[in-house]
Amino acid sequence: MSILINLIVLMIMVLISVAFLTLLERKILGYIQDRKGPNKMLFLGLFQPFSDALKLLSKEWYFFNYSNLYIYSPMMMFFLSLTLWILYPWIYSLYKLNYSILFMMLILGMGVYPVLFIGWISNCNYSILGSMRLVATMISFEINLFFMVFSLMMLVESYSFFEFMNYQGMIKFSILLYPLYLLMFISMLIELNRTPFDLIEGESELVSGFNVEYYSGMFVLIFLSEYMNIMFMSMILTVMFYGFEFWSLKFIVTYIFHICLIIWIRGILPRIRFDKLMYMCWTEMLMLVMLYMMYLYLMKELMLN
Repeated sequence: MSILINLIVLMIMVLISVAFLTLLERKILGYIQDRKGPNKMLFLGLFQPFSDALKLLSKEWYFFNYSNLYIYSPMMMFFLSLTLWILYPWIYSLYKLNYSILFMMLILGMGVYPVLFIGWISNCNYSILGSMRLVATMISFEINLFFMVFSLMMLVESYSFFEFMNYQGMIKFSILLYPLYLLMFISMLIELNRTPFDLIEGESELVSGFNVEYYSGMFVLIFLSEYMNIMFMSMILTVMFYGFEFWSLKFIVTYIFHICLIIWIRGILPRIRFDKLMYMCWTEMLMLVMLYMMYLYLMKELMLN
């Protein structure tokens, strides 16, 4: 019962955090574009996310479709995003699991299916194009992501996130493996479908992309899952490359820095062309990651011998 209560409290805290993350994003983008952002709702606009949620959830809900996949796909997307947060070190957590990294890679790999179903079941050309772009992008970058995670696992000789804190006491991987840190951050942006890699939601050519046929509560589930993934990936990047103790001030500051960096990039960079993204994933990033992995392996063998 205590574990169940812990998971419910964690879910509520994550959802509240997502609400204020959207407010933070709108504020940062507002100041980048020389405007205020939300500042009217009750006290300094702090209740704007709850107002938006109430507006979306109170919309009329209906659908014309032949399959329950239309309803189940956003639910599946939301469930997978919440499942990732089981690894977060709350009161009871699984982050000390011996195979927590493999668990994360498994859930991330399954994340492509709900978006694929959403695009296919919408029966709209824009949605199908968005989901096809997603499949091509996921195939292209997940190989790079696996090799990068494998390189880090090879250094710490463990499948658990907990070991990253033990192995970064003297020097952080963000300094020792700086090129890999940048490549990992780019891969995170591709995984999160964020600017400049938000090609499945290309508003300028796909009219919101894969979720064009979704509204009301179903759109809320898709929106929440995307922003939960942003927070989770920022946390994972902080753990893997900085190794600070959870709940320490350094960890919280670095975690917020990664979130703000993702938002800041959205405000200053244009969307990349799709063929350029494919070229970057298969020729440039893949070669760099494989060379770096071989270099780390050779250096480790030399140090051990």
